[in-house]
Amino acid sequence: MTNLPEDELREPAVLPACGPASSASEPARDSGQEQFSEFSPGETSPPALAQTASEPPFAPRPPEDAPPVAAPVFEPPLFHSFAAAPVRPPVRIPHLGHLGVLMAIGVVGAASTGVLFLVAGRMQLFGLSLSTQSAATSVPLILSSEAVLYFITFAISFLVFPLFWHEPFFTGLHWRGVAARKRLWPLAATALGCAGLAALDEVLMPGPTNAPIEKMFSAPEAAWLMFAFGTTIAPFFEEMFFRGFLLPALSTAWDWMVERIARTPAPSLDSNGHPQWSFPAMAVASVLTSIPFALLHVEQQGHSLGPFLLLIVISLVLCAVRLKTRSLAASTLVHALYNFIIFSLALAGTGGFRHFDKM
Repeated sequence: MTNLPEDELREPAVLPACGPASSASEPARDSGQEQFSEFSPGETSPPALAQTASEPPFAPRPPEDAPPVAAPVFEPPLFHSFAAAPVRPPVRIPHLGHLGVLMAIGVVGAASTGVLFLVAGRMQLFGLSLSTQSAATSVPLILSSEAVLYFITFAISFLVFPLFWHEPFFTGLHWRGVAARKRLWPLAATALGCAGLAALDEVLMPGPTNAPIEKMFSAPEAAWLMFAFGTTIAPFFEEMFFRGFLLPALSTAWDWMVERIARTPAPSLDSNGHPQWSFPAMAVASVLTSIPFALLHVEQQGHSLGPFLLLIVISLVLCAVRLKTRSLAASTLVHALYNFIIFSLALAGTGGFRHFDKM
């Protein structure tokens, strides 16, 4: 007989879940069992076996009157406010800042070209003599100086702008030659339509008969140089500046001002990384791009109104092609094909640039 109360005898002992119950004759294997065999009758349960399953075996318990332990306070990491800053939207390129960099590169290219031709004239390299040739009348000198200027500007831009854009030069300009190749025949038809507009303008608003560009066709050699230059080098570099830099920069600037006034977020880039502009931005930018494009060629046309308006219309078509196809290669192809058609008509009309009186 034992002296323990009946309620305490009925209270089951909490045993750890450690597998099947061992036999009564099996000797004790741990300290918990030893404590169970040695605890005094006045205790309700062995101290080691009264622990819950979530506690580690034989973990020391704090006294009942101990104050509660506060949860640890974790301080935010250094520069936490910067790390949690919102992600900025992607930069729309090229913008006005990039256009300014291009113009600065053009100034460097013009200075370098002037120095090169000055040295070549002094030393009479390549048969060049500045004392006998005039830059205003020598077609080879004019075209070669423009070609050198274009290539120096392009070479510097090809190396500098990827540092700003973090992507290749032609990717930043959205060249997309594949898109132009897929639309070859529609683009060729567009160039043919522009040539038709030129023929119509010649009938309705003809230019002067003694325009400087006609004087440049005074010799077959000069005419063939104009043909080669006007269908290859000139379209590429003119499109790179006007439709590659100026048109996107003006479109982005217009939308940027509207977004600041209306307090609206900038639209995300499309799947090709191309900026998405509003229709008013593209319309205004196309007009503002076409005016300096026409002014660039107005001196060759004798400052005539008819050719000036024609050049604005042609530039608007090229802007529409660039914006519609999202491809600078597409507008370059239309530009080159248009010039090729115009020069081919002049070639056929003069019997291979031999009879300029028929122009």
